[in-house]
Amino acid sequence: MQADIITILGPTASGKTTLAAHLAAKLGNAEIISADSRQVYKGMDIGTGKDLADYTVSPQSTVNSQQSTIKVPYHLIDIAEAGEKYNLFQYQQDFWHTYYNIIGRGKLPILCGGTGLYIESVLKSYKMVPVPENASLRKQLEDYSLEQLTEILRQYKTLHNTTDVDTPKRAIRAIEIQEYYRQNNIQEREFPQVKSLTIGVNIDRELRRKKITDRLHKRLEEENMVHEVQNLLEKVAPEDLIYYGLEYKYLTLYCIGQLSYEEMVSQLEIAIHQFAKRQMTWFRGMERRGIQIHWIDALLPMEEKVNRILELMNEN
Repeated sequence: MQADIITILGPTASGKTTLAAHLAAKLGNAEIISADSRQVYKGMDIGTGKDLADYTVSPQSTVNSQQSTIKVPYHLIDIAEAGEKYNLFQYQQDFWHTYYNIIGRGKLPILCGGTGLYIESVLKSYKMVPVPENASLRKQLEDYSLEQLTEILRQYKTLHNTTDVDTPKRAIRAIEIQEYYRQNNIQEREFPQVKSLTIGVNIDRELRRKKITDRLHKRLEEENMVHEVQNLLEKVAPEDLIYYGLEYKYLTLYCIGQLSYEEMVSQLEIAIHQFAKRQMTWFRGMERRGIQIHWIDALLPMEEKVNRILELMNEN
């Protein structure tokens, strides 16, 4: 294969992590680099869908049924403390350190995740710089609604991501970054190019919605996601958990009494569906910006999906 890296992307609940793990097990010399902006945090497991068991592939799923269970190495998960504001600049530093470590040991990196900005920054070789806080800009924007802030963010022409921007605080930070780049004429394209074979897991919209709904109720009713958030609130301020959006936003609002349980479940389910839609919009945008994505049907049997990727590897 001429590609330097395999990338497997897809919206939430598409099964991309399981596919990446099975591919790595089949290859036998691959390691996974996560591209998930929230799975970097320790203790945020259920809400981020960390599912570390996915990285263990059972014998019957491998090419050789005599093999013992395969534990696929993974990276960039559980590397930051809950409450921190891990960002794209840090991700790039961590990604490149991990990437060179993996290829230096003669292994193949598989980049896998659903955070489009993280993935595109790697595949398009964007190098970001640390951006200081802009107190006057934050003051100016503090009373804007999330919808107004998102519209402002869309006006910038440089690389930005609205996928994860589901709280005003995060939207203001995103605008702060884009404004800093605009005023300082930052040259982003400085990292070396990597050649990626990029695979997208394509899941039918209605099936995706069903899987999201089923998974949410399982996390709430069987995996006790509320308890996870309650534990986090013992060491992380509510506003810092709300910053992370989605599960941590709505469950925190429930835990501090601002939403009833029914309101929390209803609003969170809608937010996750919207999040998945934004993910797909971002991935389609990546294609328009020159990244070729080979889409594979999520409903295909695992062996067929893995074999299709192997075929593409031989073609590339």
